[in-house]
Amino acid sequence: MANKSPSPMFKPALILHGGAGDIHRSKLPPDLYEKYHASLLSYLRSTKDLLYDGATALDAATHAVSLMEDDELFNCGRGSVFTSAGTIEMEASVMMTSVRRDDEDKQENIKRGAGVVGLRNVRHPIRLARESLLRTGYDTDGKPNGDGGSMHMQLVAPYVEERASEWGLEIMPDEWFWTEKRWEEHRRGLEGKEEKEGESEEDQELISMSQGTVGCVCLDQWGNLAVATSTGGLTNKWPGRIGDTPTMGSGFWAEAWDVNYPSSSPEDEEEDAPDEQEALISPTSPSSPTWGFKNIRSLFSECTPSFINKRNSAYTSIPAANPDSQQTPDDDEKGYSDQVEPHARTTRRAVALSGTGNGDSFLRIAAARTASAMARFSPPASSTTLAQAVTAIAGPGGELQSSAGKRWGTTREGEGGIIGIEAEAEVDAESRGHKLRHGKVVFDFNCGGMWRAWVEEDEYAGETERVMVFRDEYR
Repeated sequence: MANKSPSPMFKPALILHGGAGDIHRSKLPPDLYEKYHASLLSYLRSTKDLLYDGATALDAATHAVSLMEDDELFNCGRGSVFTSAGTIEMEASVMMTSVRRDDEDKQENIKRGAGVVGLRNVRHPIRLARESLLRTGYDTDGKPNGDGGSMHMQLVAPYVEERASEWGLEIMPDEWFWTEKRWEEHRRGLEGKEEKEGESEEDQELISMSQGTVGCVCLDQWGNLAVATSTGGLTNKWPGRIGDTPTMGSGFWAEAWDVNYPSSSPEDEEEDAPDEQEALISPTSPSSPTWGFKNIRSLFSECTPSFINKRNSAYTSIPAANPDSQQTPDDDEKGYSDQVEPHARTTRRAVALSGTGNGDSFLRIAAARTASAMARFSPPASSTTLAQAVTAIAGPGGELQSSAGKRWGTTREGEGGIIGIEAEAEVDAESRGHKLRHGKVVFDFNCGGMWRAWVEEDEYAGETERVMVFRDEYR
């Protein structure tokens, strides 16, 4: 876990998701909607308070997900669905990165992640994933430290649950995880029952809300990003099935990289520096010539749908930093360069993502990593926003939907959504002085709805706590 820097760089940001799938108003009566809304709003506020009090992104994201693991509304922890054998097999993962370089303030900012699989009795799978990440078994000098950890990225029960007991995590009996709603989903699935006319709306909800993987992405004051994701999997999955949630690059991802921006003079760099209400990342429109769409299509012809130049995904509205300084189409020829031009401004860009929905589809296209790679490698340098990449993967008509082929709409294959945060800061910002930077919250989905909660920031209205399931407000 990264150490705290003495000088905060960012205003904290966060977003949570509580599941995505075949969610429609006809299956979501007001009382049930209010339960989800109240839970997500409570967890959003609790996690926000932690971040503002100085918690790290990893601790805050773990906190948020552990709360949802105790909430029967969500398909994780206590509310997990059953396998075809009537058992519960839970999965969870965490991953972290930072806009700070490894050599800054002796921070441990290397990209690291951990997933745990097949859990049956750990009360909070997300805490076990966190412990697996932090207990590396080695000191910073590479020598074993005897803490019983490892360098492994993915660990499966029962052995990892034995470690959980040794590490002091709470273990609960099978009865703790049994819920009537999930058992009814399991029973109906085995009997092959579908929704029928005349069933109550709550009965129909039993089937529609099973893709409730939860997750949280956080950005802390020091520029650290963390993602935490937890699930019970798919209803009536085969025992032993491993989904996207604990699989790095499919259901979760985080990474950072350096980008060199040319600047004609030191004076220009000072003029380009954002004020307190500006972000370093510009929400460039997909139709803008600065986006380099043709270059993206050439690099990602197999994973970028044709609609991407027509729409942008939803994201927190933060003003662009000095739009006059955006790159021109001529910059397409430059792309990334190992050579730093005189007075070049070197920045570090970081992203973190969490997915929810049909996990096998996320696995087939390595959804989270593919979205990150689109933002990282598409020329011109740093012109593709994370919002645009998320839409290309998880938005309507995106790669998730395309992966279902003719089965789209007849099964739930391909359904899902992704949340994320991107952040950017100058590498030498502290030496030059700065005001707090802002990260950007992004999301998109291709199905009936996706439960999500985030803090939306507006230059004039300030902060607004948002909880939504559909694209427009629930009425």
